[in-house]
Amino acid sequence: MHVFDLPRTHRSGWFAVTLALLVGCAEVTPAPTSTPTAEVDPAAADLAMRKALPPLTLPAPLAEAPVPATFDVANLSQSVSPTVVNITTRQRVNLPDGHPFEFFFAPGAPRGERTGAGTGFIIDPAGYVITNEHVVSDADEVTVRLSDEREFIAKVVGRDPKLDLALLKLENVSDLPAARLGSSAALRIGESVLAVGNPFGLGHTVTLGIVSAKSRSIGAGPYDDFIQTDASINPGNSGGPLFNWRGEVVGINTAIRPDANNIGFAIPIDALKDVLTQLREKGRVVRGKLGLVFQPISAELARALKLDRPKGALVAHIEPGGAAGRAGIKPGDVILAVNGTSISHGDELPRRVAKNAPGAEIKLSVLRGGKTLELKATLDTLDDDPAPPPVRPQPAPSNSQLGIQVSNLKSGDGVRVDSIGRGSPIKELSPGDVITEVDGKSVKNADELEKLLAAAKPGSVLLAKVRRGEASRFAPIPVPKPN
Repeated sequence: MHVFDLPRTHRSGWFAVTLALLVGCAEVTPAPTSTPTAEVDPAAADLAMRKALPPLTLPAPLAEAPVPATFDVANLSQSVSPTVVNITTRQRVNLPDGHPFEFFFAPGAPRGERTGAGTGFIIDPAGYVITNEHVVSDADEVTVRLSDEREFIAKVVGRDPKLDLALLKLENVSDLPAARLGSSAALRIGESVLAVGNPFGLGHTVTLGIVSAKSRSIGAGPYDDFIQTDASINPGNSGGPLFNWRGEVVGINTAIRPDANNIGFAIPIDALKDVLTQLREKGRVVRGKLGLVFQPISAELARALKLDRPKGALVAHIEPGGAAGRAGIKPGDVILAVNGTSISHGDELPRRVAKNAPGAEIKLSVLRGGKTLELKATLDTLDDDPAPPPVRPQPAPSNSQLGIQVSNLKSGDGVRVDSIGRGSPIKELSPGDVITEVDGKSVKNADELEKLLAAAKPGSVLLAKVRRGEASRFAPIPVPKPN
């Protein structure tokens, strides 16, 4: 179970987010060769085996029907529970007798073994099961228990750590009850939902709630887009289904907030649909890479950019030679839409790009200097190398005057912010930042900065280009009105 700030079942993780777009790749166990001396490429053999598999048999979604006046929880629970499974994981650890960390082992577990618990749900009668990747990430053995108490050893056949999804396969089974996949896009705030899971090892526990919100970003990764629900979710519920009133899975329960009651988060089922084929056929997910770092647009940045409201993603840095650079995108551009779909908030940009494969051409609506440009970018292949996170505003102290102290750099390529006075209107600069441009004009020293500020219209907001460490970003500088 993820917890807000995301301590996990076996480990803790914090995903870097950039539009250099990170994505996880599965490690697929290679198929054994027929003889010890045969020279067979394990990856090629595994891929050939996967291509020969029959297609997944997903139950068809139900036809549209009006919402009933009453929500029959008992009948719904009875109908969907057989599709939900309990998951137990075992991880071998090498600790000597009397090691002080022995108390971390589960009661009754063999010495040198760590266990974990989670939930999953069957999506194909042939034995394919979906759960969270963090449930099985460090496991040496995964056991799945069905609602009829049968147990199977499961193989992890696909992983996507960035979406926190894993695909399991039970061997030598057929005709299992499979859950229908609904539409998270069609899910409405206030709609009743049912969570079924294995909280604290208490298998097949049912809890009822509503959809509290959609498109929540909780800092879990580059593709944050969670359903928030007040249906009770606890450790052990990770990977379990969130059902709508029609018995369709609309979310995958994955995270909780520890300092609040009844606030849980689920991965939208549409995100699984986007990657399910790749998980089964490749064992991992390959996504396209745009090759830029962006920052969300605050209200002050919107004023500086002459936007009517905060929207889009502000390009802070371009990867040299990358897809964005080849398309003509520049730092300071605001990306307003991808393939005709508007970007209301910067965090939507990675998700929009990630829906496209390497080599795909995407259309970008870009605002530059008050004009909207239509550009095309051919995506590169996203790898797993860590990349810097998108630049996010860092609050600084705030005074009715501009209230910053700066000093010249010996290199003559900007001014360093030394301090920000209490009460300063500047909110998105921090000591140590280097201002290199203001409203597109180069700033080489403190005198040039002073002249640009003095020439600005009182009450306006200037757009400063800032270097923070190795990364570039933009920050608004409000120009105070005279007292």
